[in-house]
Amino acid sequence: MEDKETLKKRLTPLQYHVTQEAGTERPYTGCYNKFYEDGLYVCVVCRQELFTSKTKYDSGCGWPAFNDVLAKERVTLHQDTSAGMSTHYMCVSCLTILTWL
Repeated sequence: MEDKETLKKRLTPLQYHVTQEAGTERPYTGCYNKFYEDGLYVCVVCRQELFTSKTKYDSGCGWPAFNDVLAKERVTLHQDTSAGMSTHYMCVSCLTILTWL
């Protein structure tokens, strides 16, 4: 796993904020929201393959949505009680926050 300074240099400020600081991209603004080309979606931090374009759908929420992962052992659910109760999916390899539930 790369250290925080290396990640800050490699990722965009928004990618860093979302993946390392539990931030949120504004809905309908992300480059993958309306992106439907065939392929794989990978973790921006560790490059682990997580989702396939075949499971992507438009949920109407303004963020990419998938109805399945490539392998369940590649993601984990984490409950965060620091600001109320929320749950998010994380990449198992690098503990990057992938999405909120």
